Amino acid sequence: MKKYNPKILERKWQKIWEKNRKLSEADEKSKKLKFYCLDMFPYPSGEGLHVGHVESYTASDIFSRYLRMTGKNVLHPIGWDAFGLPAENYAIKTGVHPAKSTQNNIKNFTRQIKSLGLSYDWSREIDTSDPDYYKWTQWFFLFLWKNGLAYRKKAKVNWCKSCKTVLANEQVEDGVCERCKNEVVQKDLEQWFFKITDFAEDLIDGLDKIDWPESTKTAQKNWIGKSAGAIIKFKIQKSKGKITIQNSKLEKNYFEAFTTRLDTIYGCTYCVVAPEHNLISNFKFQISNFKDVEKYVVKAKKKTERQRTDLAKEKTGVEIKGLKAINPFTEEAVPIFVADYVLSTYGTGAVMAVPAHDERDFEFAKKYKLGIIEVIIPKTQNSKLKTQNHSAKLKDIKGAFTEDGVLVNSGKYSNLLSQKARSEMTKWLEKKELGKKATTYKLRDWLISRQRYWGAPIPMIRCEKCGWQAVPEKDLPVLLPKVKDYRPKGTSPLGTNLDFVNTSCPKCKGKARRETDTMDTFVCSSWYYFRYTDSKNKKEFASRAKIKKWLPVDLYIGGAEHVVLHLLYSRFFTKALHRHKHINFNEPFKKLRHQGIILGEDHFKMSKSLGNVTNPDDIVKEYGADVLRLYEMFMGPLEDMKAWNTKSIVGLKRFLDRVWKIFYEDNIIEDDKKIKSGKISFALRDGEDLAERQRERARWETDHMERLVNKTIKKVTEDIESLKFNTAISEMMIFVNSIEEFNINKERFEKFIILLSPFAPHIAEEIWASLGHKKSVFLEKWPKYNPKLVKETEINIVVQVNGKVRDQIEVPANIGEREARDAALESEKVKKYIPNVDYIRKIIFVPGRLINFVV
Repeated sequence: MKKYNPKILERKWQKIWEKNRKLSEADEKSKKLKFYCLDMFPYPSGEGLHVGHVESYTASDIFSRYLRMTGKNVLHPIGWDAFGLPAENYAIKTGVHPAKSTQNNIKNFTRQIKSLGLSYDWSREIDTSDPDYYKWTQWFFLFLWKNGLAYRKKAKVNWCKSCKTVLANEQVEDGVCERCKNEVVQKDLEQWFFKITDFAEDLIDGLDKIDWPESTKTAQKNWIGKSAGAIIKFKIQKSKGKITIQNSKLEKNYFEAFTTRLDTIYGCTYCVVAPEHNLISNFKFQISNFKDVEKYVVKAKKKTERQRTDLAKEKTGVEIKGLKAINPFTEEAVPIFVADYVLSTYGTGAVMAVPAHDERDFEFAKKYKLGIIEVIIPKTQNSKLKTQNHSAKLKDIKGAFTEDGVLVNSGKYSNLLSQKARSEMTKWLEKKELGKKATTYKLRDWLISRQRYWGAPIPMIRCEKCGWQAVPEKDLPVLLPKVKDYRPKGTSPLGTNLDFVNTSCPKCKGKARRETDTMDTFVCSSWYYFRYTDSKNKKEFASRAKIKKWLPVDLYIGGAEHVVLHLLYSRFFTKALHRHKHINFNEPFKKLRHQGIILGEDHFKMSKSLGNVTNPDDIVKEYGADVLRLYEMFMGPLEDMKAWNTKSIVGLKRFLDRVWKIFYEDNIIEDDKKIKSGKISFALRDGEDLAERQRERARWETDHMERLVNKTIKKVTEDIESLKFNTAISEMMIFVNSIEEFNINKERFEKFIILLSPFAPHIAEEIWASLGHKKSVFLEKWPKYNPKLVKETEINIVVQVNGKVRDQIEVPANIGEREARDAALESEKVKKYIPNVDYIRKIIFVPGRLINFVV
C-alpha cells in the first residue's frame, strides 16, 4: 500500500496551486453571486504566525472553499498591516530598519500561510507600508479634513512614557498602554483628531442592522456611552465682589449641568464642576479661597482619566467659597465644589449632586458632611401612602438608592413615578427656559497623531502666513523619509530630516514646514477592506464600480480584542464615505465572528516568557498542514477559548491515515452491482442459502451506505454554513468509522472526498487525482443530499409508567400509538410495573418522543 506522506504530497499540491492561482482568485467578470470573506489581516511581527492565526485563517479558508464549490464568486484576499508600533518596536529590538525587517517578516508570513494550504487571492495582496497604499491613507485624511471631520487642537492627551507617543483613549487599558503595558500619563499637546463623535448616534443605531456577536455590540454601545437626560441652568449666587465674565455661557451668571436623573433634583444638596471648568477662571476674583482651589486644580490635571474616575478611590474636592448654585426647582442655594471625579469631556463638565441617590455623591457628602435628602423611594403597592409627609434624616440613610421609584419630598411632583416625573420636569425647564432635553456621549474624538517614525506621514503643511494647509492630492503620496535614527524621542523622528520638513506653502508658495507626526496605524486598517476590491488602482482608492460589486464584507473573522478599536474606526470611515455619497452602504461588515483564544497546554495564555508557545511550523513539519488544520477546527467551537493539547493531534493524524487506507486497500468499488457481501460476518438461518443471504446483505449495505452518505452531506453542509467546524469533522469521522466495515462504491466515496476537501485540501486533492480525475477537486460542485434519505428510519422513544421513566426503546420513526404500546409492553423493564394490561387506565402518547402508561 502506498504510504500517506504529508510532507511530500503537501509540497506537491502547493506547487500546483501556485501555478494555478485561478482556483482561489475572484472573477471580476463573473455574474455569479458574490461573497466577500475576510480575515483581519495580520501585522507581520518577527515571531511569525501563531496558532491563533491558524485557527481563524483555516476557518475562513474552509468557508471560502465551500462557497466556491457551491457556485459563489468568492473574494478571499490577504495583506499586511505593516505600519505601526509592533513592527517598529521589533526593528528597534533587532537593530534592523523597519522598512527592511517588515519586508523580511512578510516573506516569512507568506511562506507559512502557503505551507498551510490557505487559498487566498494573492493577486490582491496589499501592504500598508507601501507608498502605493499609504498614498490613499493620506487621501482619506484629506477627505476627512475637507469635510470638517479632521482638525487640530491643543488638548489633554494620553502619553505613554515607554512608547514616547500619544495614544487614543481606546488604546489605554486600565491606565496603561495596551501595547507595552506601561503607565500612561496626561499631557497637554496640539494634536490631530478625527471627528468620530459626529457619528455617535449612527454608530449605535447601525448595530441593530448587522449580524455581530451581542457581546461585541454591547462593548461598542458602552464605549459610545449614550446618556439621555436634561441640561439644567444653575444660576450663580455670589456673596461679594465684582464679577469678571469671560465666557458667553455665563452672561446671565449661570452654569449648565447635565443629568440623567432629573427626577432626583429636589435632593440636590451641592453641585460639582470639573477642575477644567471655566467657572473657576471666570469667577476667580469672587472665589475667596482661590489659592486652595487653584492648587487642587493643578494637582487634578496631572491625573489620568482612569485615576480620576476610579470608583474605588477616595473622593476628593474643594468647596468653591464665595459662590453658590441656585436650584431652579427649589430656588435654594447649594454649595459648589471642584472635584476630579467630574470630567470636562463628559456632559457639560458640571453635575448636580444628589447623595441619597448616587453612590459617588453619597460618599462625597458623608466625607464633607453635606446634606442628604431622600426624594425617591422604591415602588410598592402602598407607595402612595408612604409618600404622605415623608421625611428622611441623614442618620436614617445607610446608602444611596439608585433605581427608579416614586418621588417624595419633591413638591408638586411627589407621588409621580420617576419616568413620568422626568418628562414633566423637563417640560417645566423648557417652558421656563431654565434647561432642555439633551443627550450626551462618552465617546471622544479619535486622536490620530503619533510621535513615531514607522507610519504614514500626515499630509499637512504649516505656513506662518496661511496657517495649516492640506497637501494637494496631486502631490500624494507624501513619502516617508529616511532618517538615521528612527528610535522614539518624544517628538517625531521625521523632524530630524530637514529636507522633508522644509517645504513651500501650497497657497502662497512661501516658506513652510511639513507636519512631522505620523498617523495611528489604525487609520491604515480602517479602510483596507476597500482596497482589496481594486488593489492596483493608481487613480483612486478603489473604483466605485468594484466597491459596488464586492462590498460590504459578507463575513469577517477576527479577534475579539478589536471590539472597540479597529471595528469602531472602520465603521466610522464607512459612515463618513456614505454621508458624502462615495458609497451606497454604511456598515462595512455584515456578519462578524470572533475566534476564541488558544491557550497553552498549561491553560495559560501563550507567552515566550512562560515557554508555552506552539509554533505552527513545528506541527506542519511533524504531522502535516492538513492535520494541523483539522486539529484546530476540532478543538471546540470556533468562538470558544481552548487549550492546546499536542497529544490530541495524533487522533486527527489517525483519522487521515484511515481515509488513506480505505482508498489504497481497494475498499472502493465501481458500482453497487459488484458488491458481493459485507465485511461483517453473519449467521445463516436454518435452511438459508449462503448466496441468497449474501445478496440480501449486499442490498442492505447499498441502502445503508446511500443513507449514510446523504446524512453526512446534510450534516457537514449545515455545520459549515453555521461555522460549526468541529461537529462537521465529527460527522466525517462517524462516516469513516462506518465505511471501514463495508465496501463503498466510487461515487459515494468521491462525495465524501469533496466534503473533506475544504478541511484537508492536500490529501483530498491527492486521492481525487488517484481516483482518475484530471481536474482539481475544488472545481467540483458541492454534493446535495436527498431529503427522503436523511429521514431517520428508527428512533428512540421514552417509556414512562405514571410519569417515571422505566425504559427507552428503539422503534420505527413513523410508529403509531398502537404499535408503540405493543413494543413498550414487550420490555422486561416495563413488565415489572405492568404485569397485566388490565392495570392500564390511560395511555399518553407523544409521537416521536414518549409513551406514558397511567396505572
